[in-house]
Amino acid sequence: MNKVMLITGGSRGIGAAAARLAAQRGYRVVVNYVADRAAAEGLCEDIRTDGGMALAFQGDMAKLDDIERLFRQTALSFGSIDVVVNNAGITGKSSRLDEADPQVIADTIAINTTGAIYVAREAVKHMSTRNGGKGGVIVNISSAAALLGSPGEYVWYAASKGAIDSLTTGLAKEVAMEGIRVVSVTPGMTLTDIHERSTGDVARVERIRPTIPMQRIGEPEEIAEAILFMASDAASYITGTTLRVAGGR
Repeated sequence: MNKVMLITGGSRGIGAAAARLAAQRGYRVVVNYVADRAAAEGLCEDIRTDGGMALAFQGDMAKLDDIERLFRQTALSFGSIDVVVNNAGITGKSSRLDEADPQVIADTIAINTTGAIYVAREAVKHMSTRNGGKGGVIVNISSAAALLGSPGEYVWYAASKGAIDSLTTGLAKEVAMEGIRVVSVTPGMTLTDIHERSTGDVARVERIRPTIPMQRIGEPEEIAEAILFMASDAASYITGTTLRVAGGR
């Protein structure tokens, strides 16, 4: 396989797991990161050591100029882009909405919603047969929070991911005849460092566990499997829908 997969926010957690699995299955991988260069470069080095091909490119997915540069770098390095995993995102510190810092809300919307829309826009510009591209797949990463609402935790984050579900539905219809499938993967509670790094709520994982019908937390590799399936030819008749990977929650 010579396909190219670009993963935004790919240096850790679900993004990193998807990068490793994609490389194992023959993709050439681009790992985007915003600040942690060491993590991104270390991941790419691991992939190359295992016989894969991976490059790390810096870029803030809340900034249009950075998004456009990331796509240019990817196309120049690999010649084409076949799959874009629209993964970059933050939650902001947990709280009630009326106690939330307005800047936390603005930053979350900027990367999770506006930035994700810009990433999808750029992906269409590169992939669409209407624009001279050869088609491809956009895999948006949503969240179970979009339906659950996350009251008392981060309703602004839930709202930002609800927008991703709408983006998936609408854009899939818009580009269905242009060789592009637009799908979404909706993770539930997953064992990553986002709970410490972003929410500040280190007890959240164990607090949520009893509400999950399967009574366990998902692993990033399980979400990665869903991403790779939705990106694959095995999902060739799937567009405009989401695959929920949430243990029944």
